[in-house]
Amino acid sequence: MRAMLTGAALGVVLGAAAVGVSAVAWPDSEYSPPRYEAAFEQLSLFTEVMARAKADYVEEIDEVAALEAAIDGMLGSLDPHSGYMSPDEFEALQVTTSGEYGGLGIEVTMEDGFVKVVTPMDDTPASRAGLEPGDLLTHINSRAIVGLSLDDAVSDMRGEPGTDLTVTVYRDGQDPFDVTLVREVIEPKYVEYTDKGDDIAYIRIATFNNKKTTTKLIEAFEDIRDEIGRNPKGIILDLRNNGGGLLDEAVSVSDQFLSGGEVVSTIGRRPGDVMRSNAQRGEVFKNVPIVVLINNGSASASEIVAGALQDRDRATVIGMTSFGKGSVQTVMPLGADRGAIRLTTARYYTPAGRSIQATGIVPDMEVSNRRVSEEDLDKIRRYSEADLPNALDNEDGAARNLPHIPDDMPPEDYEGDDYQLEKAIEFLKAGGVMASTETRAG
Repeated sequence: MRAMLTGAALGVVLGAAAVGVSAVAWPDSEYSPPRYEAAFEQLSLFTEVMARAKADYVEEIDEVAALEAAIDGMLGSLDPHSGYMSPDEFEALQVTTSGEYGGLGIEVTMEDGFVKVVTPMDDTPASRAGLEPGDLLTHINSRAIVGLSLDDAVSDMRGEPGTDLTVTVYRDGQDPFDVTLVREVIEPKYVEYTDKGDDIAYIRIATFNNKKTTTKLIEAFEDIRDEIGRNPKGIILDLRNNGGGLLDEAVSVSDQFLSGGEVVSTIGRRPGDVMRSNAQRGEVFKNVPIVVLINNGSASASEIVAGALQDRDRATVIGMTSFGKGSVQTVMPLGADRGAIRLTTARYYTPAGRSIQATGIVPDMEVSNRRVSEEDLDKIRRYSEADLPNALDNEDGAARNLPHIPDDMPPEDYEGDDYQLEKAIEFLKAGGVMASTETRAG
């Protein structure tokens, strides 16, 4: 089984090298050993270091754990989304992508030795406790996270449902504080529908990290028809703080709103490693204006959907620039009881051929959910794919926008709960004219 992933969630998501040797010796040049000789030399070095550690470390070492850490470290040096999964972690990933699982309901990565929150899932211990994208977790039950691998930290946060744990949180502009969470069986609310009045349908997709996402979306369409009795006048597709998931689900969700044509393409390392995913003929709620809401917690699969609907002029994207994860991971089992590796195998591109790696999807209408002052700009800690250790560069040389005053943000006396959503409703009530490609490019 090979699963294509675009994101990873807590509660868990050998190429041959050609060697060219010249037949002509150049005595005045330095000799560079073929790459396989250099690799064998490093393997010899690794074996010697392992033997020294086994013989002389102050305590007896767990060789299996040390070797697993070495493999994970090697893969992690490639990019932040590649890594090794032990048999238990691989089994947990399979549970995550097929059904319910135990945990906190939080998607994470590693930064500067700390666990960084990518996004909390809706209606889970993490979201109810108020954890936010960009939060750094520094301690688990008073135990420092520095020195732990991401998998070790994730393992510490798992446990029997009903038991609690305390995490120490560092958030920009605040002193570190403790948050106590109670573990529970996570039942992600993949898709929720709400009628926002005036026949505007609000659809929240919380995650693509499960094979049920499209099924739940189709059920939401049925609820819309039953409640409204006809096509809605506008649709809001909320992908904010959706950290991504399965590539197939991103394609099938996009397919619901498109009639034929390309959804996304993926290109790997070799010339033939190209895959194009197209929508089928026919779409749901044809000609009904759509708004897609995104923010910096919208990653990978969310960006595929937003980018496809934006490039195909099927939706107007409102919010803030997304996370910028433009790569695809393949999970490769290593055989019985040997776990699996999660390896970045391709980059993905929107229908217009855009790579959003490290840059993100830029909204057609930039709207912030909070006020930002000039003084805040120097304090804002950037939170995006581009800021992760070993992140891939954008191959087109594009760079992410620097922190700036948003085009639109809540007024000083704003007392509402969700300014971005209010602007989306306002836009649709005004007619929901979709942004054209020319307008977007300008």
